[in-house]
Amino acid sequence: MSHGAGLVRTTCSSGSAPGDGVGAGPLGSSSSVRLLDPVYPRTQAAMLKVAQMAMLLIAFICVRSSLWTSYSAYSYFEVVTICNLIMILAFYLAHLFRLPRVLTCISWPLSELLHYLIGTLLLLIASIVAASKSYSQSGLVAGAVFGFLATFLCLASVWLSYKISCVTQSTGKPSCLEADLKQWIVFSCESCGSATTVNNTTTQDPKPAPCASLVV
Repeated sequence: MSHGAGLVRTTCSSGSAPGDGVGAGPLGSSSSVRLLDPVYPRTQAAMLKVAQMAMLLIAFICVRSSLWTSYSAYSYFEVVTICNLIMILAFYLAHLFRLPRVLTCISWPLSELLHYLIGTLLLLIASIVAASKSYSQSGLVAGAVFGFLATFLCLASVWLSYKISCVTQSTGKPSCLEADLKQWIVFSCESCGSATTVNNTTTQDPKPAPCASLVV
């Protein structure tokens, strides 16, 4: 009998320890997983950004390592390519770290669309000028070719950003970003105090939360 009672006490004590560990494990893992978006690098927009950055970097290196035939033309080409590269990298990291869900005051699809419209136009002009001033220099010709390839990829991103920012709004179908924002607004309204708890009894606030009107 004493041996059986000892077994019961051992089973209870050993069963309580894994429960604490299991309860603490998912919290730590979920907090680390929420920092990065594991799905975004496999999306079409992310792969386009990676290809654009690769083309812009190769174009910059080709022009930088060549003998220039026109200082003003290729200085402009370098500035345009490196600025586009930095901006595309910034948008890529912003989506990777889920900043659009935190900085909701910024219209991210519209900002990305404006960036691609202006950046693509400047890159097209820079590539045309670089091609016209190359004078059969192999490095300069290669830089202009990769500049045109980056321009073509940026045009694809312009169309993709237009579909996300404009077409989804006109058809009434919310995008993934809008759905995330609605979920965040609902969570904020619930945490604002639309329902108050007094003496273990929940009473509904007669005045709606000011942010509740944002949820359509």
